[in-house]
Amino acid sequence: MTAQLNVSDFLHGGDYNPEQWLDHPEIIDQDFNFFKEANINDVTLGIFSWAQLEPEEGKFDFSWLDDIFDRAEAQNGHVILATPSGAKPRWLAEKYPEVLRTNEDGSKNIFGERHNHCYTSPVYRQKVQEINRKLAERYGHRKSLILWHISNEYGGSCYCDLCQDAFRDWLKAKYHTLDNLNRAYWAKFWSHTYTSWDQVHSPSPLGDQTLLGLNLDWKRFVTDRTIDFYEAEIKPLRELTPNIPITTNFMGGNPPESHVHYDLDYQKFAQHVDIVSWDSYPNWANDYESTAHLAMKTALMNDVMRSLKHQNYLIMESTPSQVNWHPYNRAKLPGMHQMGSLQQVAHGADAVNYFQLHQSRGSSEMFHGAVITHQLSDKTRIFKEVAQVGQDLVNLKPAKATHYQSAKVAIVYDYDNMWALDDSRNYSNETKKYWRTIQEHYQYFWEHDIPVDLISTQDDLTPYTLVIDPMHFMMSEAFTEKLRDYVQQGGHLVGTYMTGIVDKNFLAYLGGWPQALHDVYGVEFQETTTLYPKQHNHVAAFDKTYTVNDYADTVTVDTAQSLATYQDDFFAGSSALTKNTCGKGTAYYVAARTEEAFLEDFYDQLADEFSLKPDLPIEKQGPTVSIQVREKAGQQFFFVINFSEKPATVTTTKSLTEVLSGQNVAAGTQALKPFDVKVYTV
Repeated sequence: MTAQLNVSDFLHGGDYNPEQWLDHPEIIDQDFNFFKEANINDVTLGIFSWAQLEPEEGKFDFSWLDDIFDRAEAQNGHVILATPSGAKPRWLAEKYPEVLRTNEDGSKNIFGERHNHCYTSPVYRQKVQEINRKLAERYGHRKSLILWHISNEYGGSCYCDLCQDAFRDWLKAKYHTLDNLNRAYWAKFWSHTYTSWDQVHSPSPLGDQTLLGLNLDWKRFVTDRTIDFYEAEIKPLRELTPNIPITTNFMGGNPPESHVHYDLDYQKFAQHVDIVSWDSYPNWANDYESTAHLAMKTALMNDVMRSLKHQNYLIMESTPSQVNWHPYNRAKLPGMHQMGSLQQVAHGADAVNYFQLHQSRGSSEMFHGAVITHQLSDKTRIFKEVAQVGQDLVNLKPAKATHYQSAKVAIVYDYDNMWALDDSRNYSNETKKYWRTIQEHYQYFWEHDIPVDLISTQDDLTPYTLVIDPMHFMMSEAFTEKLRDYVQQGGHLVGTYMTGIVDKNFLAYLGGWPQALHDVYGVEFQETTTLYPKQHNHVAAFDKTYTVNDYADTVTVDTAQSLATYQDDFFAGSSALTKNTCGKGTAYYVAARTEEAFLEDFYDQLADEFSLKPDLPIEKQGPTVSIQVREKAGQQFFFVINFSEKPATVTTTKSLTEVLSGQNVAAGTQALKPFDVKVYTV
């Protein structure tokens, strides 16, 4: 049974590293006074603290950590206790060099940085379990301990002999025989046939990256190996503290793309944590997009994390001001901290935590933003804005038991597909942009306050009225049949160009699409035209003409109805958008990448046809204002956020209570300041 997070308040706190200040006890005293002032009710302890906890092998010092637990409990605070495996101590690397990670070229890392350990090393696994067992034995029954935070931002690969052997074992378990492996990899190409399992090696720029199936399997293996290490790491915690839930902090993509984390399959990893948590670092106030557009991308990432387990999640890290690793490290503008923090809560976050509570005085993250800065003051603008969010979360306590509104719309995204498409050696590396395409399809629904789930190929499709499946280049036959079953039972599906090209082994489908894909869309794929950046086609649809960029599929229509046609080039007059009836449902095929206006008009028609737009007691003008809903047992909380540097208004159609201020609001026009947040309930 999954352990549950048993907390009645929204969490507000974050990473605290008191071991950096043990020689300044007056600073730790002051920190806890500031925590109380800012309504900070949780501290995350122990991340990267191994050298302080175990300064010599087998010699442990928990006295300083005992003191912090005592201080937190004296303020009725909560503790999230981290395991320290993300940064091993020097003595461990010196005595057991096998724990050091090996690079693709076979060179061994020297001690330094973090996440530089081999996940396969038996010694490292043993040492991690030993320190984790000590932590569980000492703190597992402390009343303040609410959550285990495992390591920190898992990632990276090791290419040592231990990992190569583990990879071969993984392949043997999957393919059983070399003949099966050779067929799956199409290894006769360039005489790459394997005649011994010992010949298998991870892909490397110094060796071989020719076999696309091998490249993909290595990425799959890295996820599975990371999960295997994680499961070994948590074994003593599950044994000794079965009622304390476990998480590890996932990551979003780095700006400016703001894509999902690329290296690990979080859809698979999420099945091994009790609650999803992630580190959210949008680059607010950048100079190349509007605040509303960045808010859309941030909303999408929050929806991804919520959808991993279809439940509320935690923000484990965010910054109260700036980071130190963006290309340009600008602090948030006044009001942006509240705006961004409550956006996350609106999409289902039950915590707003920071890296970091107290700014490091030195080393690589000394200029990363913090609640308590080098000024050691509660008078800074940032501290006051953090305190405001803390008070907001106190006022929002009645909404803590709610969840994000149920979605009628789902967008499929798939890690195997993302990895395979990137490695496809076709189309254009500059314009594939799978994740950006997902953003473009998501944008209409976010702007119209229509909730969306981001689902995997393993998820149940039947709860959704509309499923969108963009650029599904690598699609298993099993999923083609799942799509057909969904539509035949009454579902509605949108697919796009570059769909159903290869199977799960990265081998091209022969003789056209699998039958199920042909049945559901009622067309047959012929070819994809890749356009240069200055080349365009045009599509006539909805009594308008739209520009086509980057990609255009040619299809032969069978049972489908053509809704739009190409205007230019050799395929002028052929179908660019089709609709097919399959059983009780319908499937649309969008054959080209179009300008944003096409998707706006297309999804506007589907939203009306399938009654997707929510019935809200608040009306808005324009997409810069977002209205998101958390609900439970008939009670609803409407988060209204102005993602603009300009004032805006909304209209309430009935009397409501504004939760943050506690004021009753009559029906009528309500003003929103720049970056303003209002939360209404009936």
